[in-house]
Amino acid sequence: MATDWAVDYNTKIPNNIDLAGDNRVLRALESWLPGYLNWWHDMGPSGFQESLVYLRTAVTVDPKGWAKFDYVRMPEYRWGILLAPPEPGRTIPFGDHKGEPAWQEVPGEYRAMLRRLVVIQGDTEPASVEQQRHLGSTAPSLYDLRNLFQVNVEEGRHLWAMVYLLFKYFGRDGREEGDELLRRRSGSEDAPRMLGAFNEATPDWLSFFMFTFFTDRDGKMQLESLGQSGFDPLSRTCRFMLTEEAHHMFVGTSGVARVIEATLSAMRRAGVADPTDIEAVRALGVIDLAAIQRKINLHFSLSLDLFGAEMSSNAANFFRSGLKGRYQETKIADDHRLLDATYPVLRVVDGAIAPVNEPALPALNMRLRDDYVEDCARGIERWNKLIASYGHEYRLLLPHVAFHRKVGEFRGVQASPAGALLTAEEWGRQADEWLPGEQDRLFIESLMKPESRPGEFAPWIAPPKTGIDNRPGDFEYVLISP
Repeated sequence: MATDWAVDYNTKIPNNIDLAGDNRVLRALESWLPGYLNWWHDMGPSGFQESLVYLRTAVTVDPKGWAKFDYVRMPEYRWGILLAPPEPGRTIPFGDHKGEPAWQEVPGEYRAMLRRLVVIQGDTEPASVEQQRHLGSTAPSLYDLRNLFQVNVEEGRHLWAMVYLLFKYFGRDGREEGDELLRRRSGSEDAPRMLGAFNEATPDWLSFFMFTFFTDRDGKMQLESLGQSGFDPLSRTCRFMLTEEAHHMFVGTSGVARVIEATLSAMRRAGVADPTDIEAVRALGVIDLAAIQRKINLHFSLSLDLFGAEMSSNAANFFRSGLKGRYQETKIADDHRLLDATYPVLRVVDGAIAPVNEPALPALNMRLRDDYVEDCARGIERWNKLIASYGHEYRLLLPHVAFHRKVGEFRGVQASPAGALLTAEEWGRQADEWLPGEQDRLFIESLMKPESRPGEFAPWIAPPKTGIDNRPGDFEYVLISP
């Protein structure tokens, strides 16, 4: 096998793991492929299956020059199985098995827990494709259309990554789980996706940018934690997935920034000085900052629920078993066992939200969520610097973690974005100020008109600073079929 872990594209299932030498798994994946393609045709991007799209495809897992760009029809994209190179002598970095050699096979006593982790991660990947399948018809540019499709095909590849682990290491149970991943549907009443945020609609492009900023950032946190796993194939799989995931978050971070820039630029040209004058701003055909704030409030709170309950015996068991670590586990200066450690967990105490020191092991979800909030805050600050550069004092804010929650300590708690506890009546009077409402939906929907001319952009979003693969501004990223 090549020392740079190049990807073999001479096989039906591209891979860098010598899949041809594992006939059992190869046959299982080849049998699964037709069902996957049927799912892609049914639930993948609607209306663009025959279009040639300028997509990147991994050619190696070496960080330098790991992908090539070319036109390809999405159903013909070469989804494959790609693992980061093994680390010689790698040991389990945390939990009860800390310091032991990393596992190359599933430890029998942890089989059920490990399968659950793989299935939950796998279920999120096709879900996001399903949520975004209709966005192509309202794309604000060919550049954005291409970025949407790049995200979609890579989420599809991430599904393949999890299915490989199921087929390779979990036998018949794994094959059944792989079939179920194609049966469930985002938003379905009968067979919904496993996590709530992946059953929400993505009705417009601002929602898409928020999803890729907030929800894909949760994916980054989960993949980083799974990348620490003592089960080495899962660790290696997730470490390469993180390479692809970075682009998805770039789409969200830059996409929202471009929406903000278009708004501020239009205000400057029109002499509108007050960003809180919503009527004047919307009259310019751009999205007001207050609506952007409400979208932030919604998508941040939905994404927080993905972390699960703050106190979780499952999280503790995953850690102690060596299956799922913390964010950047190896950089944390502690004993990596946490048997006697504590961690502050936010709770409602005597009518106020306050931190309470709890055992660190069951509080691992809380810690991972705190890391996530800190990461989100850095992105929000970049947007605020852009607003300040136009001379405005307006600031976008992350809402309090108790706001609009349906999972964990604050489930059923009514709290304002500032973290003030409210009565149900107070919440009902003010919720429309904090979450996107019907007027927001109708206005944003009115802006969602497609722009398919090369180099042109819908008025509500600014062009990017640079093109993908250093292509010129008028590059035809998608060759739309007649």
